[in-house]
Amino acid sequence: MKRRKILKGLSALPLIGALPLRSAAETLSLPRKKRDLIQELGIRSFINAAGTLTYMSGCIMDEEVVETIENTSRHFCMIDEVQDIVGAKIAQLVHAEAAMVSCGAFSAMTLGLAGILTGLDIRKVEQLPHLDGTGMKSEVICQKSHNERYNHAFLNTGCRVIEVETIEDVRKEVSEKTALLHFLNIQANEGKIKHEEWVALGKELGIPTSIDIAADVPPVSNLWKFNDMGFDLVFISGGKAMRGPQSAGILMGKRDIIAAARLNAPPRGFTIARGHKVNKEEILGMYVALEKFISGDHEREWKSWETSIARIEGAVKDLPGITTKVAVPELGNTTPTLTISWDDNVVKLTGKELRDHLRFGSPSIEAGFGGLPLYHYQAGSDSVDPAIAETLKGANLIRVTAWMLQPGEDKIVAKRIREELLKAGSAKG
Repeated sequence: MKRRKILKGLSALPLIGALPLRSAAETLSLPRKKRDLIQELGIRSFINAAGTLTYMSGCIMDEEVVETIENTSRHFCMIDEVQDIVGAKIAQLVHAEAAMVSCGAFSAMTLGLAGILTGLDIRKVEQLPHLDGTGMKSEVICQKSHNERYNHAFLNTGCRVIEVETIEDVRKEVSEKTALLHFLNIQANEGKIKHEEWVALGKELGIPTSIDIAADVPPVSNLWKFNDMGFDLVFISGGKAMRGPQSAGILMGKRDIIAAARLNAPPRGFTIARGHKVNKEEILGMYVALEKFISGDHEREWKSWETSIARIEGAVKDLPGITTKVAVPELGNTTPTLTISWDDNVVKLTGKELRDHLRFGSPSIEAGFGGLPLYHYQAGSDSVDPAIAETLKGANLIRVTAWMLQPGEDKIVAKRIREELLKAGSAKG
């Protein structure tokens, strides 16, 4: 009975040939609705008026970079071959002997020093970060004012950092253990030894020199300025003004050191930098970002930033108790930057409170805190060095930049800041 019922049911169905079947090609060509995971998962997105901070996800990648990542994801390639070809192209663009795409500027620092320590000796590569008894050097020298938290990248190799203040200090501290003389560009004005003097010292003493310029474009000329100056290694982030992948950076410099750094880098699995993977999509995306950045209309872009900053300043500078100032940082994050401060007898608000009102308003906006140099920030929203946290707690000012704003967002930022300042200004206390 069961068999007869099944056959009867089948006879009532239309013939297979009569069904409107789609071919595989037709199925693949159907438009697929793209998922918006930011909305789907309830992740907060915001207008970025603060700058290219890592904890704020850096930058919005250039559309051509995104297309490059998508297109290259459909191909298999040998990572070393991609690095060979892209590295040679990047080196030409930045006036370096050689270059490679790293997993950010921090990774470039670790890899560059590792290359100096090991050379092309695979046995030494396998031994890092254990330096005792290997014959490898173990010290990096930098000026006291240049020894900030990102130098932890050097500690990862097993080296320690020696602080100096004068040229005489350098000569005194140099020994057979000295692997590198390191310079931090954003702190150049805080040290007693300047760029050219640092390079000259390295040449005199026969020790490689490096410079960290992680966030120091614009100006675009910084991409080759320090290679031309004679630094042996230059480290830069890719996911800031260049609008490349946030997880990418560039290590550039002398050919022999870059070759050794490559030996310490993925895809090799026996190195301290195995976790510093950069896939083919990021390598090629970084190249496209660099190429586009160098060929961009920087004068036009600068004028657009000035226009946006002027619009935001204009929305608040006439309010009671408000003071505004537009300045351009000299060494890093070199873009028009607006500081808005106020008389707390008139505006009953702290800088942190204003940031929170903007952050949790609609739309959400992130502003900078008090003109504080970006390298002071730790991971997390408002976490800073403990030594200055107390000072910032009641600071009655915020900082606003325009270089990460998308078209039209300057008007929104201007409107929201004005609203919040007006609201706080009406309070009596």
